Amino acid sequence: MTKCIECEAEISLPAGLEKGEVIDCPECGVELEVVNAEKGELRVAEVEGEDWGQ
Repeated sequence: MTKCIECEAEISLPAGLEKGEVIDCPECGVELEVVNAEKGELRVAEVEGEDWGQ
């Protein structure tokens, strides 16, 4: 169990999460990247911009 960085909602982490996986907060919908699954450390996932070759 950990908390959302944005809204402080309690988040239950599914078993088997690995570093780099992205989950959504069930309360506010922000995408969170797993930094350390064992410690429940999350950060706001970086949004990669689309490169349309412009």
